[in-house]
This record gives sequence, C-alpha cells and structure tokens, in this order.
Amino acid sequence: MTSTFRSLFSLASAGLLLTQAAITQAATAPANLTGNAEAGKMAFRKCASCHQVGPSARGGFGPKLTGVIGRRAGATTDYKYSAAMKNANIVWTEQNLTGFLKAPSDFIPGNNMRFWGIGNAQQVADLLAYLRTQ
Repeated sequence: MTSTFRSLFSLASAGLLLTQAAITQAATAPANLTGNAEAGKMAFRKCASCHQVGPSARGGFGPKLTGVIGRRAGATTDYKYSAAMKNANIVWTEQNLTGFLKAPSDFIPGNNMRFWGIGNAQQVADLLAYLRTQ
C-alpha cells in the first residue's frame, strides 16, 4: 500500500509540475511573439462594444483602455469597478494583461468582465501591440 501511495503521489506531483509549466508558458507566450498593431486594431473590434481607446475615450459598459499598460487595475475614475478589480492590487503589465485576456474570470475571480477570453496567443500579442499605441 505504501508503494501505491508513493506512485500516486509521484504522478500527482508530476502532473502539478506540468500544469504549472503550462500556465507559465501560456502566460508568457505573447512575449515571445511579435505583435502587429494593425492586426490588433482589427482584433480590438470585439472589445470595442464595451471599451474605448484614444484621446476622447471614456468609460462606459467597460473602462477606457487608453494607457492601460502600466496602469493599476481598477484605477480609472470614469468607471464603476467590481470589488474584485478594485482589490486586485495589480498593475496591468503585458504579462498580466495576457493572463487576463486568456481567462478574465480565472485571472481575477469576481470581476465584472463577461468575456470568455482569447485562446489565440498571436491575437493577444497583436492586441497588446495595438494597446501600446493607445
């Protein structure tokens, strides 16, 4: 019975390590890709129903995303954030945005964003390239 427990524990540990490696790789994947701002502008169309960018951007159904890279989560004054977002205590680095864009509800549980996420690493890299221009 002891050898069975050790075998199961080893398999569980190996699975956990593989899962952590996959999460780390997924979270950093766009950093390894070159984003295209023009393609990102096109991809932003799916964000534009809730978010605005540019000099005259305002919060509406979602917060404005102008200058989002480097900004503290829940910091704009023209949008009513969820308690989860206000208390997230993170800065929107490209790595954090990547994780959030992949799975918003997993990255910050309890946030108000109702979006399934973007599984395509190139599309995330393109969106980040576009947001860098805003």
